[in-house]
Amino acid sequence: MADEQDLLLETRGVTVRFGGHVAVDDVSIGVAAGAVTGLIGPNGAGKTTLFDTITGLRRPTAGQVHLAGRDVTRLAPYKRAGRGLARTFQRLELFLSLSVRDNLRVAGDIHRAGRRRGFDVGERTDELLELTGLTDVADRDVSDIPTGRARVVEVARALMTEPRVLLLDEPASGQTEQETEEFAALLGRLTANGLGICLVEHDIPLVMKVCSRVHVLDYGAVLASGTPREIRENPAVIAAYIGTEETV
Repeated sequence: MADEQDLLLETRGVTVRFGGHVAVDDVSIGVAAGAVTGLIGPNGAGKTTLFDTITGLRRPTAGQVHLAGRDVTRLAPYKRAGRGLARTFQRLELFLSLSVRDNLRVAGDIHRAGRRRGFDVGERTDELLELTGLTDVADRDVSDIPTGRARVVEVARALMTEPRVLLLDEPASGQTEQETEEFAALLGRLTANGLGICLVEHDIPLVMKVCSRVHVLDYGAVLASGTPREIRENPAVIAAYIGTEETV
């Protein structure tokens, strides 16, 4: 685990209840600067609910969310975004009739409106198109590009807000093997610049390749936390989720 001072994001004992159902049960995890932290588990384990709680879309029943050392549990989503938090969603949330470039520019225009200092939307758009490998499809409508590339557009759009922490909810869904390899390389470039990433993903080989630490949720609670090797060899995790080592 990273030292506490290196953590950009922490959940401390976060619990979310829906009536008598506990969706997230006393979850404490951290996301370090310059690293990808994995969050895996079966469908219904509470991963997306935890993301919703971190971003402020859902209020926890108990526990706290800390961003860059400050308690943001009661802050509205837009205020958390202003403090450097961004996310993507399981379902693509893009303007399909707009070009890739214009999808980024829309996010840039919104971000610029909330800033006090100068922000060149066009310049930042070009930088992100190059960084994410989207320059070749920049002027194509999102509806005309493969789903795997559209996933990257969503990541690039989130990056327009200049986040310190990026939450990715199944970003490799629909990607080809080559696209996933390129996406892994992109995550490496982003963390090299100090970004902290929390990755929810069912592609276990990808998780094991890019993450420095992995948390496993099961029935809303943390089943295990550790390095990819520790998770891969954990009997409880194998039994509950990833199966035998030969399947990873």
